[in-house]
Order: sequence, then structure tokens, then C-alpha cells
Amino acid sequence: MRQINALEELKSQLEDIKGEVENVHDEEDEAYSNLPDSIQESERGETISENVDSLDEAYSNIDDIISDIGDVIDTLNEIIER
Repeated sequence: MRQINALEELKSQLEDIKGEVENVHDEEDEAYSNLPDSIQESERGETISENVDSLDEAYSNIDDIISDIGDVIDTLNEIIER
């Protein structure tokens, strides 16, 4: 079914994006960890920390969407099998 294939492709693309978000998160987290304490507590440090938190949220949201798409695919497959 064309719709299932499109959803599987979307799911695959989102998994790639999730991996990219994870890589950026890891880089930002490492950058923050390597800052001296005095800079971590500065505006620059707070910005990096906020970026890490935002990337955590983005990763989680993408993961939820991937799961939801998987559920839709499963439901469509069940309907087709009936």
C-alpha cells in the first residue's frame, strides 16, 4: 500500500534526523562540560545548557512521533489483513 510505504519512508527520515539531533546534543553537552565553572554559570554557559535541554526535548518529541507512526503503520497493516 502506497500510504504505508510513505509512512515507512517518513519514519526512516525521522530516525535519521533523531540521530543528527543526538549528535548535536552530544557536541553541545561536551562543550558545556568542558567549560570552566565560572563560564558555565555565565550567560554563555546558560545558553549552551538551554540548548542541551532543548535538544533533549526535540529528541524526545521526534522519538514519540516515530513511535506514533509505527503504531499507525501497524494499525493499517491490521486493517489490510482483515
